[in-house]
Amino acid sequence: MTEPIDTAHQDWDPRAGHVLDDQITAYDEMRGRCPVAYSEYLQWSLFRHEDVLRVLEDHATFSSVASRHLSVPNAMDPPEHTKFRRIIEPYFAPAPMADFAPRCRAIAADVVDRLPAEGEVEAMAEMGQNFALEIQCAFMGWPASLHEPLRAWVLRQQAATLAGDREALGQLALEFDGVIRERLASRRKAGTAAPDDVTTRIMHETVDGRPLTDEEIVSILRNWTVGELGTIAACIGILMRYLAANPELQARLRVERHLLPAAIDEILRIDAPLMSNRRVTTCPVEIGGRQIPAGERLTLLWGSANRDEVVFGNPDELRLDRDPKDNLLYGAGIHVCPGAPLARMELEDFMTALLDATQEIRLLDDRPPVRARFPAGGYSEVPLFIRR
Repeated sequence: MTEPIDTAHQDWDPRAGHVLDDQITAYDEMRGRCPVAYSEYLQWSLFRHEDVLRVLEDHATFSSVASRHLSVPNAMDPPEHTKFRRIIEPYFAPAPMADFAPRCRAIAADVVDRLPAEGEVEAMAEMGQNFALEIQCAFMGWPASLHEPLRAWVLRQQAATLAGDREALGQLALEFDGVIRERLASRRKAGTAAPDDVTTRIMHETVDGRPLTDEEIVSILRNWTVGELGTIAACIGILMRYLAANPELQARLRVERHLLPAAIDEILRIDAPLMSNRRVTTCPVEIGGRQIPAGERLTLLWGSANRDEVVFGNPDELRLDRDPKDNLLYGAGIHVCPGAPLARMELEDFMTALLDATQEIRLLDDRPPVRARFPAGGYSEVPLFIRR
């Protein structure tokens, strides 16, 4: 039996205090109580792994065109998505990743070297945000002079998102697009003397035999940059908090560095850096016993799907021998994150540099980490004690 839609009834309130204070616990409860839940704020939220995976793998029924703004290729369906994805994937292929690897390791080491010899640090600001800003600008070929303006922009964007201030978010989007357009203008002015970097190369790409428009270039670079600044910082906060709270694992990884890649993916499965993504139904469909009409918005909750007991057993158990195909950290289907190789390299290099440079990382007794609020994942503050 399927349940007809009743949009007058809310199954849950995603903005309730207890949900915002501890998203992970709230989502775990909803996954068992109401795995396909309606709310005015998010419309249909999917909590189970099998439902999220079904949506990811069926792009005909569940469209990614869920944004009012151009988003290349994130908010596109085939065949448009396929054309742009073909352009983007080579930037994250093995050869460019190998070329960028020495720079990545150097930036990771430099960020860690700036830590005090012993004392308290706030991991999100002093490590997560610093590393995300510096590594992303380096990858894009942008100058260090943009680090602080971009940091200020990220903080204002996070505040506007939490406040639900659409006007401010619109202004911030235009401001960020202006930063990218300045990069494009400077390269055009330089002509053949423009630096041979990611930003310059993307300007010379073509689709359907024509050059990319500035709007398409700006959208691609915006998606790469804004996404990386938030998620890489969130990942580092999550990883550092987890290792600080689990000294036995920390000690093991200091000795068995080959386990780092699996440990990083597993920790980020347990505690999601990116909480959700959107899709839109293209036709009436049944999910989890609920009848959902065409044109409805779906919210895919990674922070729940990656903790589904049916797939992972005890969701809080860290296992380094899990089948990686079950982990939806980087998505699945045609929209699986093309930048996953870069993100994995960045996180492994940073954690390697951190473990190389420290003897102890632990939580503070009087200042516990502070959870981020939806739509952000991870933590807004991670105070730690570090000894080098």
